[in-house]
Amino acid sequence: MTRTDGYLLDHRQTEAAEHFNAFAALFDPTTFRHLEALGVGSGWRCWEIGAGGTSVVSWLAKKVGPTGRVVATDTDTSRLAPAARPPVQVRVHDLGTEEPPGEGFDLVHARLALLHVADRARAMRSMVEALRPGGRILVEDADPALQPLLCPDEYGPEQQLANRLRHGFRRLLADRGTELPCGRVLPRLLREAGVTRVHADAYFPVASPACAALESVTIRQIRDQLVTAGLATDQDIDRHLANVTSGALDLTTAPMISAWGRKQ
Repeated sequence: MTRTDGYLLDHRQTEAAEHFNAFAALFDPTTFRHLEALGVGSGWRCWEIGAGGTSVVSWLAKKVGPTGRVVATDTDTSRLAPAARPPVQVRVHDLGTEEPPGEGFDLVHARLALLHVADRARAMRSMVEALRPGGRILVEDADPALQPLLCPDEYGPEQQLANRLRHGFRRLLADRGTELPCGRVLPRLLREAGVTRVHADAYFPVASPACAALESVTIRQIRDQLVTAGLATDQDIDRHLANVTSGALDLTTAPMISAWGRKQ
């Protein structure tokens, strides 16, 4: 994930590996389905933006094979070391401020990269410019403002507490300059950047065990920030984590919107 100075989920936190694993379990199947539909195959040159962990990078490496290339970039590449062998090249790169690490790519993919970029239109143009004519692009991002609740069925105090903490998380993001409406703008940004045959869909899991795993590690990562900002007490967080562990909450996430198309 590409991060700015205000990004809350630091790759170097002790929970980072757990976070990447939970996130991959939740969203990799949808990402892989879209990449399969785009025809990723042997010999393709791919740019994986904001890679974070290794799951998508490793999947792409198997698809492109020894004749292909996968350039995996992030502002923090500490978690990408296990994948840094041919055909994978790992590079430190900031999507929000730097030029692409090459051109003529057959595929550009970014998941949860634009959410933390201030000038999203410029970043999208940069991604499209890195494609060869006819190259494919897949951009995926959450839209926390589109569906703000952690528990859509808010029928008791446990669900109310969960939704209050989710609101606190969004407050922390907003206070750091993160513009929350993101996923919904992807189709328009693709068209404005010159992409054709633009399509989009959304994945919105409800009551998934992977949602509980992701929620647990996320809350533990931002615990200090929530308490310091006065958005929750330690007692609130302990109670919520116990509720999540109990399995009694029907937890969801913000919709993950995937948008894709081709460069002219």
